[in-house]
Amino acid sequence: MASLGPLTLLGVCDGQIDGRYRTSYLTNKLGGRPDWSPVPPPEAPRCPRCGARLAHVVQVYCPLEDSPFHRNIRLFACPASECSGRPECWRALRSQCLEEEAAAGTPCRPAPPQEAPLPATHWCDAADDWGEEEEEEEGGGGVEEDQQEAAETICEAVTGIDVSSRLQDLSLGESQEDVPVLGSFFISVVEESDLGGEDDDLQHAQELLREYERREGVAVGELECGGGGEEEKYEKTKARHGDAVFSRFMKKISLCPQQILRYCRGGKPLFISKPPPNLAQMVSACGSCGASRTFELQLMPALVSLLRRKDGGAEVELEFGTVLVYTCTKSCWTAGSGAAVEEFCFVQADPDQQLFK
Repeated sequence: MASLGPLTLLGVCDGQIDGRYRTSYLTNKLGGRPDWSPVPPPEAPRCPRCGARLAHVVQVYCPLEDSPFHRNIRLFACPASECSGRPECWRALRSQCLEEEAAAGTPCRPAPPQEAPLPATHWCDAADDWGEEEEEEEGGGGVEEDQQEAAETICEAVTGIDVSSRLQDLSLGESQEDVPVLGSFFISVVEESDLGGEDDDLQHAQELLREYERREGVAVGELECGGGGEEEKYEKTKARHGDAVFSRFMKKISLCPQQILRYCRGGKPLFISKPPPNLAQMVSACGSCGASRTFELQLMPALVSLLRRKDGGAEVELEFGTVLVYTCTKSCWTAGSGAAVEEFCFVQADPDQQLFK
C-alpha cells in the first residue's frame, strides 16, 4: 500500500478470515490477532488508562518505495466503554524487517525460544517412530503394524489442519485469555481515482447527499478545497449547524461510502470535524529518532459496525468518527530490531453517528 505522490488508496472490507485461510505480515486485515514480523513484542499492549489488554483493530502492509524493508502498521484500541474514543487508549505500532530476512525464511511468529514446535510435516515424519521403545520392550508380534496404521491415520489428520493458523493464537510467554479478539476480515485495496462510475449503492449515497444539502441549506460541492497550504478554508461555506468540515467529509466519501480505511502517506487527512488549531504541535516528533511525523492513514466510520468480538455478542466494541495515524517521516528502523516503533494517533468522535447506521 505504498503511496506515490498524492495517490489515495481506499481499504474496503472483503471476505471473513477463518481457519481455512492463512495470514501473514503481508496481509491487510482488520481484527483477529496481529501477524508480527520478524519478532513480536513480548505481550499484547495494554491500555494506559485502565490497564486492560488492547484489541487488535487493523493490520496494514505498507512498504515504502525504494526501501529494503517490509513494513507494517498495526492499530490497537481498548474496547472498554469508558475508554472507547479516547486518543490515549489507541496505539499505532510500526514494525519492519529487511527483505533478505524474510527471504531467508525468518518466521513471522516465532515459537518460544525454549521449545520450537514442529510443523505438521515434521510431526508426520516422526510418527513412524512412535512406540518403538515399547515394541522393543514387549517384543509383541503385531504391534508394529498396528502402530504404523495408527501413525498413518494421525498423519492424515494432522496434515489436514492449518497448524499455522492455530499457532497464530500463541505468543511469547503470555496467556491470550485476557486479550480481546475481534472478528477478522481481509481488506481489499482500490485507488480512489479509479472510482468514476456510480452503481446503485453510489447513486443512493448521492441521493442522501442531496437530501443533506436541502436539509442543511448548504451546497456541499462548494466545500471542495483546492491545493494550498495546511489550513483548509472551512469557513467559506457554512451549514446551518456550522459544521462545514463534516459536510466536506460526507462529500469526499460519497464515491465509496463503504471505505473503512484511507491511505495517503504524506497527503492530507480527511477530518470529520474541525481539527484543533494547534494540531501540528500536538503531533509529537518520533520517539525513536526525533524526526517529524507525517500523515499516513486513517480509519473510517464504516469500520465501526464491523468491530465485534470474534465469539461474542453483536455489540460494537469501539465507537469513533475517524482515527488518524501520523508516522515518522524517516520511517526509522534498526535492522534486526525486535521492538515496534510507536506512532501518533489522533481520534475524532463522529458528530452525526446515525448517518452511518
